[in-house]
Amino acid sequence: MAMRTCLTWLQEKCLQNYFGGKQFCLLYKASVQKFSKQDLFWKCWDNGPTMVMLYSRNCVVGAYLKEGFQKKKIFITLFALQETEVSECTIGPYLPASLFYDRENFDCIPSFYIMLDEKNVIISSEICKKLGLPPRCSPMSIDDCETFRCTELLDERKTKGITLIQNHLLHILRTYKPYGDLVPQARILLLGPTGAGKSSFVNSVKSVFRGSITHQAMVGCGINGTSDKYRTYSIYGNDGSPLPFVLCDSLGLSQEAGLHFDDIHFILKGHTPDRYQFNSRESITSNHPNYIHDSQLKDIIHCVVFVFDATSVEQLSYGLVAKIKRIRRALIRCGILHVVLLTHVDRLDLITKRDLIDIYNCHPVKHKLEAVHRDFGFAFSDILVVSNYVSEWHLDPVKDRLILLALRQILCTANNFLEDLPLNKEVDL
Repeated sequence: MAMRTCLTWLQEKCLQNYFGGKQFCLLYKASVQKFSKQDLFWKCWDNGPTMVMLYSRNCVVGAYLKEGFQKKKIFITLFALQETEVSECTIGPYLPASLFYDRENFDCIPSFYIMLDEKNVIISSEICKKLGLPPRCSPMSIDDCETFRCTELLDERKTKGITLIQNHLLHILRTYKPYGDLVPQARILLLGPTGAGKSSFVNSVKSVFRGSITHQAMVGCGINGTSDKYRTYSIYGNDGSPLPFVLCDSLGLSQEAGLHFDDIHFILKGHTPDRYQFNSRESITSNHPNYIHDSQLKDIIHCVVFVFDATSVEQLSYGLVAKIKRIRRALIRCGILHVVLLTHVDRLDLITKRDLIDIYNCHPVKHKLEAVHRDFGFAFSDILVVSNYVSEWHLDPVKDRLILLALRQILCTANNFLEDLPLNKEVDL
């Protein structure tokens, strides 16, 4: 019979996070391999960090052995899992084998021991109290017992593979050229609610290409954000020359104030100068001293990226959602292609670092993609996810990969816009 753990996906994610980013490999399952202490030891001895799980009808309890089963006294972490809450207490030092009652030697841990052949667990009232269990739950009848080898979510082999992909993506983006050499640089406009992570994405992209964390674009968490000017940011290659794309940061969108709707029109048409100071009550006019009157194809926006915080995208006000939909309708009318960028996916509940490798197949992220598709009408293929650099001191290849994958898709979208231009290379905005 094939072994399948009794842990639900939610329980496994909870334990992975709780014990410091671990993945669990099922070594022993009593209901398949007999309720035998000897069989358990034979399967699990000297396997490194090990977790023992005990399943009763009403709760799940377990023991985490940081150094695994061996002939050495260690501290043992006992825990109870209720919903997504973990309560724990540490006992010891004890021999790990003492978790299981030995009839021949009467050897066991007095306050917590497992009678595997009788499918019972004895827990003292003191331990029950610490674990948040009912005081009269002992002896606890168990339906199954499982043991897992606990390993790091990202081992050295996986990290090397991610680094190779990262280097390949860097090469692709460093050698990127806008379609048909129509413009020297693709211009990408970032739009989104205040605090969504637009400036952080600019910093993240610059950090990946620089090879160290940078904070050129000001980032803040104030109610009005920190980006009150229109800024265009070039990204520089190893030789110090700018790469053929520009990220354009703007004032955040809000229901009442924020970026003026007409300002978006002037940005798209290439009339807004770098460092223009926004005024939420009125837009730029042709009388502004730095207004760009004779904008060319190189000055207009070639792709718009709507940036949302994945942790709060479903809490946007009705008025702000309506405003964003209005902007999107205007983009569709004038043929400007656009995508969505969900930031802070690493802050979603139960997301582990390993989930960032295959983030689009992660249940919490799928739920967010469905919400954006439902609320705004974006195609799933146009919704990208990243984990920005916000408080880190060092680069992470897993985060780098997500940032570079998103940037590659954004630039492909810009190329699609350029390819679809009329032969006279003019666009009616």
